[in-house]
Amino acid sequence: MANTRTSRKVAVVGVGGVGMGCAYSILNQGLVDEMVLIDVAGDKADGEARDLMDGVTYAPENCKVYHGDYSDCKDAQMVIITAGINQKPGQSRLELVGTNAKIMRSIVKEVMGSGFDGNLVIVSNPVDVLTYVAWDESGLPQNRVIGTGTSLDSTRLRMQLSNKTGVDAHDISAYIVGEHGDSEQPLWSQATIGGKPLMDWIEDGDEGVIKKDELEDIRKTVRDAAYYIIDRKKITNWGIGLSTARLVRAILENEHAILTTSAYFNGEYGLKDIYTGIPAIVGENGVERIVEMHITDEEMAGLHKSASELKEVLDSVREK
Repeated sequence: MANTRTSRKVAVVGVGGVGMGCAYSILNQGLVDEMVLIDVAGDKADGEARDLMDGVTYAPENCKVYHGDYSDCKDAQMVIITAGINQKPGQSRLELVGTNAKIMRSIVKEVMGSGFDGNLVIVSNPVDVLTYVAWDESGLPQNRVIGTGTSLDSTRLRMQLSNKTGVDAHDISAYIVGEHGDSEQPLWSQATIGGKPLMDWIEDGDEGVIKKDELEDIRKTVRDAAYYIIDRKKITNWGIGLSTARLVRAILENEHAILTTSAYFNGEYGLKDIYTGIPAIVGENGVERIVEMHITDEEMAGLHKSASELKEVLDSVREK
């Protein structure tokens, strides 16, 4: 069911490469009527807004883009937070946690001080830990604070399977769960190609299908994709920008789409009081529910191991 709001406004906090990747993707897909860019570097935010507005007549829909401040969040349907220090070559996402947790709390306090009462979408890394921090600071219901989670990892997995099989990635369903990072877990048992389980493609031995011993190489390629890109261009921003736009669409248009977001667990898969990547139904109120699937014991162990590592990091930044 399409969203019936007459005005769709989002705020993007942080106008670095990731923030602008998100802003550009959202504008270029005609998802909003109004977009405000917020950053401590006000001149840069103003310049970015003006640059986007110069091309708005070529976008699918008219959109007002401008530089503003936290007071502009009050009537936004969504605030997207991308601010924080960036991952450096060879650095894991979890190594960013101390500084970025402080930045996140400061931003969320300002956002909520405006009277904001919409959905918070967290993109900053480490996204699973920072989504929890944002929820804890905001006072919003758990379902309305959402991280981009493993949405980018999952589309990377689909692309790898597409490259191996020659099948269009749109006809492939595959999920990465757990941390958006080194401990992420692929759900091979749930992957399908054209509706046919991945393992059946392997077992049938059809021409051009994936060999079973290639799955580990695919997992490592997906896991290390960010390291590869950052080593070459110092940042990843276009893939996550498109992934964020997909999540924005699901919320603003009340799609009830299944996306691998960073969602709050309250007993699902035996996990509690943590945010991490998992397939979930997403609509105008954020995460409607986590989708519980019959995954293998090995996949369950991988998800729990990832969650355990995240909890250790989260405990280091919890406010006592």
